[in-house]
Amino acid sequence: MTSATPATPVLSVKNLQVQFPTRMGLVKAVDDVSFDLYRGKTLCVVGESGSGKSVSARAVLQIVDRPGKIVGGSMVLTRPDGTSVDLAKLDPRGGEIRSIRGREIAMIFQEPMSSLSPIHRVGEQIGESLRIHFRMPKAERRARVIELLTQVEIPNPEQAIDRYTFEFSGGMRQRVMIAMALACNPSMLIADEPTTALDVTTQAEILTLIKRLQAEYGMAVLFITHDMGVVAEIADEVLVMYRGKVMERGAVEQIFHEPQSDYTRMLIGSVLKLESKAEARVAREPASLAPDLLLDVRNMSLTFPGGMKAVDDVSLTVSPGETLGIVGESGSGKTTMGRCLLRVYDPQQGTANFRRADGSVTDLCSARGEELKAARREIRMIFQDPVGSLNPRKTVADIIAEPLRLAKLARGKELDDRVAGLMEQVGLEPSWRERYPHAFSGGQRQRIGIARAISVRPRLIIADEATSALDVSLRSQMLDLMMKLQDEMGLSFIFISHDMSVIRYMCDRVAVMYRGKIVEAGDTEAVTGSPQHAYTQALLSAIPHPDPRDRRLADRFRYQEIQK
Repeated sequence: MTSATPATPVLSVKNLQVQFPTRMGLVKAVDDVSFDLYRGKTLCVVGESGSGKSVSARAVLQIVDRPGKIVGGSMVLTRPDGTSVDLAKLDPRGGEIRSIRGREIAMIFQEPMSSLSPIHRVGEQIGESLRIHFRMPKAERRARVIELLTQVEIPNPEQAIDRYTFEFSGGMRQRVMIAMALACNPSMLIADEPTTALDVTTQAEILTLIKRLQAEYGMAVLFITHDMGVVAEIADEVLVMYRGKVMERGAVEQIFHEPQSDYTRMLIGSVLKLESKAEARVAREPASLAPDLLLDVRNMSLTFPGGMKAVDDVSLTVSPGETLGIVGESGSGKTTMGRCLLRVYDPQQGTANFRRADGSVTDLCSARGEELKAARREIRMIFQDPVGSLNPRKTVADIIAEPLRLAKLARGKELDDRVAGLMEQVGLEPSWRERYPHAFSGGQRQRIGIARAISVRPRLIIADEATSALDVSLRSQMLDLMMKLQDEMGLSFIFISHDMSVIRYMCDRVAVMYRGKIVEAGDTEAVTGSPQHAYTQALLSAIPHPDPRDRRLADRFRYQEIQK
């Protein structure tokens, strides 16, 4: 026998089962899941929404939402001193598991805004675990929190410690969450979709930060995600889940280059599909779509109270049947620009001439009353959040029919038939029209939103991050659906996104926004293939590359380093 022995896993999960009793019977959210997690290594758990990834992670800390409970299996945590404890046997409300949470196993949650208290200062929240676990004195605690804020690269930590979470951007809030997780030097970090709500450049910063801190602290990392591009960039081992079961597990290279499961191949294919332009758009020449412009925006500006220029001298055009992509980070002004076109906000300068179906032209920046109301029937919006944008108290039929009722375009049986036809058009069963939004998945809800948008046969649709809340496998389906409807109905799109891969897949032309200004615009192939502006180069280099043999995020181009 040699003296070398296999490393002992920090966490060894065997045959874990988590069930939720419902009126329809037992839901096996986690069904016989096993994995090992080693010090200094990253295990990515990947799968679509509803696959059981997050429930598995929450089970480790005994924070499964009621009425769910662990009904079988073991989760053995091995400490540095060699002692071990089976987390599955601990009382979820007991002192022993509470002493482990935060101190030995820490967790970063998906949505930093709802995970952080809005009424407590950042320093108090980060220092709370130090007070609870170590009874650290106030002055020592403050010094440690400033040290942690420095480690997660929050500027001016001496001032930041006394701020509230609403004073931080989404990326900075996520850094606060990471600082909170690292406060007690845990041996294991669970990161549950920590970058899903972030734009690509901020996501790249957070992934690089977690990787650097993992190397410094020697932590084991359990990383939950639905994005195979992220998996390729950071994983050592991968666990693929589908409907509570493990479909496949193995080293990251094996999963990507020799996948055994059809489901794994589908997930990887969904990412690879967005690496190039959609086949339906490759042969199209946008310049030949129509001689007259549908929308001509000139020098549009909007300054919010306080002096922030959200939209700064923006000019752009959209032809009939064309898709114009607007891309940029959070805070770049792209959503505000879209809302100015719909007059949710009133721009203070500029014109936005929209050609109506009857040939007349309306300036969207100055239109009032009936003129604006009529123009709005021809310009519709698809929203980012398919949950928040649908009224939970209305049936799907009522939601889709509402624009038709308001425009007095149909009533009675004709209205019901139109709703059924619209549902079929977007790939939903018409027999589902009396159901409420909660009975549908995220992808189906977004289809409901699309059906509502096209119900009055608009000429222009503004899609605001319409796919960012969806799994990567649903993303290409939704883009394909919008392109199909575009061809069938002669629609034009303004497609707002922070994801260059989505823009590259669907859009004919693209405008890149940074701090309210358009810094680069042109044909999508030209801009994505040979970007001229440094900010565009930074956006493109921040897209995770779906090949673990060619990891690029660590060497990506950073715009911040050369600006000013």
